[in-house]
Amino acid sequence: MADGPSTDLLKTALYDRHVAAGGRIVEFGGYALPVQYAGIVAEHNHSREAASLFDVSHMGQVVVTGPDHATTIAALEALTPADLASLAPGDMRYTVLLNDQGGIEDDLIITRPAEGQAPDGVMFMVVNAARKHHDLDFMRAKAPADIAFDLRDDLSLIALQGPRAAEVLAKHTDITETLGFMQAGPATIGGFAVNVSRSGYTGEDGFELSIANQDAPALFDLLVADPLVEPAGLGARDSLRLEAGLCLYGHDMTDTIDPVSAGLLFAIGKRRRTEGGFTGADAVLATIAEGAKTRRVGIRFEGRQPVREGAELVDADGNVIGKITSGTFAPTAQASIAMGYVPAEIAREGEAVTALVRGKPIAGTIVKMPFVPQRYFRKPA
Repeated sequence: MADGPSTDLLKTALYDRHVAAGGRIVEFGGYALPVQYAGIVAEHNHSREAASLFDVSHMGQVVVTGPDHATTIAALEALTPADLASLAPGDMRYTVLLNDQGGIEDDLIITRPAEGQAPDGVMFMVVNAARKHHDLDFMRAKAPADIAFDLRDDLSLIALQGPRAAEVLAKHTDITETLGFMQAGPATIGGFAVNVSRSGYTGEDGFELSIANQDAPALFDLLVADPLVEPAGLGARDSLRLEAGLCLYGHDMTDTIDPVSAGLLFAIGKRRRTEGGFTGADAVLATIAEGAKTRRVGIRFEGRQPVREGAELVDADGNVIGKITSGTFAPTAQASIAMGYVPAEIAREGEAVTALVRGKPIAGTIVKMPFVPQRYFRKPA
């Protein structure tokens, strides 16, 4: 039985499928989406063992168009610190949008279309749901007039995630044989035109399928009919990404947190760390040179008590030294895990920290992330 808020919320093309499947509907990023179906732990475990289907259509799919490839790349490299000039057709890159102070306005993935998939000068982009209109305003204000940003509300996005995701998708398309992690291309699945990317937010192998809204329910039906596949909601998506050590915008990163402090230096291309030339470059390059004052760390706590966002971290004298930004009891790790920020001088493996949960101290240890090994499919070099 579906419950929760649905009035005045945006609905994806799969909303009726979620309700029919017994999804418990909640608000997320302005959308009515399922937080769970059978249960968060069951869906989490199924994602680690087989394959789960997530509706991520609330994400912003953006087509960026310029007069030619070089012009579009130059505009996007002025907006982000990514090395986009080195992208081959079909390659994807994770990066961040920064403000002038070096704070993270959003994180996003930019894709160069596969050979022959789109006109020269076109790039694809996926941004976070709650930030998509903000991001468009932000980018349009900074980009040259000959660069257009088109939010594709006519497209849905379905994520098929898990160690058997490729096995499932291979029954319908051979694109699984050619795509490695962070690569994308067009395919026909069930007679429908789909843009397939080998990517996701679970730490597992998986695919994100971009498809016209009118075709999305049929694609959902086709995939969920496979005995290896179960639908999964936002709850499992959150516990999976936390075990994988992946940030959630608005929690583990914000517009006052820089990518160095957030542990996202990899989102800044090596060439860009020397050349600069992107929004926020002066602030970020100074932080790289001088070192961040705080760092995002992973913490494993004793016992099973979840240590949630907002919990304070204290030193031996009870002084507040940091704060938790995400936390849960992790089904795969079988531990209470969290991410948070601490002073850089103690941001190292093995350092003891204490969290306060309703005034009660809970002992923890800083550990290396991810909490559960990532299992992305990388093609042999």
